[in-house]
Amino acid sequence: MTDTPSPRRPVRVRLPSHLVRLFPDGATLAEVEACDVRAMMAALDARWPGMADRLCDTTPAIRRHINVFVAGRRAGLDTPLAPGADVFVITAISGG
Repeated sequence: MTDTPSPRRPVRVRLPSHLVRLFPDGATLAEVEACDVRAMMAALDARWPGMADRLCDTTPAIRRHINVFVAGRRAGLDTPLAPGADVFVITAISGG
């Protein structure tokens, strides 16, 4: 029998507290299985329905006021995630 790598791997996602307050049982730290940011968004949405709509638009793309960082670099939906990766979801702050 040959071992084939799983397309989904556990990653840690850090979410802003003002976002998770919108969801019952929301947490600022979530562990989900995902091979890329797109799969991570789907996993978050499965856990908290409606989360993906808050993070992504209909094109689909990450919303302009949302920044996702993987390994210290800004990420897109197709950015791959290494096992154990830390993913930071940050909302842009503006004002005057």
